[in-house]
Amino acid sequence: MTDRRRAAFRTRTFLATAMGACLLAGCGALPGGAGGSGGSGGTLTVMTFAPEDTKATNMPGMPGMAKAYERWINSKGGLGGRKLRVLTCNEKNTPAGAADCSRKAVAEKAVAVVGSYSQHGRAFMAPLEAEGIPFIGGYGVSSEEFQSTLSYPVNGGQPVLLAGAGHQLGRACGQVALVRPDTLAGDSLPVLLNSGLRANQMPDASDIRAAEDSADFAPQAREALTTATAGKEKGCVAAVLGERTETFFDAFRRADAQRRKPQISSVLGSVSQSLVDRTGGKESPFEGAYLTSWYPASADPLWEPMRKVISDHAFGDDSVDPDDSGAQTTWIAYTVLNQIVSRFDDGEEVTARKITRRLNQSESVPTGGLTPDLSWRYQDMRAVAGFPRIVNGRVTFQVVQAGRLVAQQGEQTMDMTRTLEQGPRAA
Repeated sequence: MTDRRRAAFRTRTFLATAMGACLLAGCGALPGGAGGSGGSGGTLTVMTFAPEDTKATNMPGMPGMAKAYERWINSKGGLGGRKLRVLTCNEKNTPAGAADCSRKAVAEKAVAVVGSYSQHGRAFMAPLEAEGIPFIGGYGVSSEEFQSTLSYPVNGGQPVLLAGAGHQLGRACGQVALVRPDTLAGDSLPVLLNSGLRANQMPDASDIRAAEDSADFAPQAREALTTATAGKEKGCVAAVLGERTETFFDAFRRADAQRRKPQISSVLGSVSQSLVDRTGGKESPFEGAYLTSWYPASADPLWEPMRKVISDHAFGDDSVDPDDSGAQTTWIAYTVLNQIVSRFDDGEEVTARKITRRLNQSESVPTGGLTPDLSWRYQDMRAVAGFPRIVNGRVTFQVVQAGRLVAQQGEQTMDMTRTLEQGPRAA
């Protein structure tokens, strides 16, 4: 053998040995698909995105919860022995921002996007669909989350909340005014609320639109008050404006100078325990308000595992509020991811497409009682026009009582699936 051949042989032997050692150590994914990872002992990259520092809705608690979960699960040995790497991204409440976050997930070879918030479903789903990356546990404000075959919702989103609010108000009111954002996502809200009202033989709500980032809701407050007090029966005002809901009800309180006090109402995400605390607790203007939620009341013991993780691993991050619906949704979404990854064999490579396959085929996933057990198999899909991937139609009915969000007396939970199946299609 010549010296040149001996050198070439030694080089090939070295490279083969190094490659073998790298594979055993889980140095990284082999080529052949986005979102690859090593087997047991490797690293799983995921992303959580949400809007922060915008003039409209902000959800900093969602990426904050994701990072706390990352620290907690890695302190316990990771997901099935695999280190969890959580990327976060500011979605900025814009289509461009949502698309940028998805493209970053693709570039970083994320195996999933988990527990995220965006109104701009078309913008963020397209890049994920192109690479086969599943979207697990979105907040539920875009229709694409309930249409894309790569979306795995953990709640029924705005559809079940609004239908539930219609049920809750339909039993207490003679007429209803709905104040909602003048956006594409907001356009579906009246149809959904009306499906619940009609199920209780109630007329449709008056649809009052407001700019999403408005600072002055006086005109909408006056219109809502006029509508709610027009009849002889008790009137109700529902506002679903995200962070601006507080601003609207402040204007509404000033508009009601004669103290006619119609029943006020909202949904999870627009009113929270922290908002009630911040606005006076027992003296809050939200005292007595109705609220429709996806989840048990925040004081329920079922939330204790999440509260402990926040206490031990959020490191003083004030954005991570255990009463916040965004943080709660992210916790449930990561619980689902943990359950799915635990179903991989020891040493098996985890990729985005394999996670998707297991989500499509696995038996129900438990979430510690916070939701019904979840399953996204074909036979679990519901016949809800426009929202076929709703697999959890449950809502809980709550009321602000003595400054606390508590379960409403009587029927505390209800499945809205049948109501939505029989209702008109949302635009």
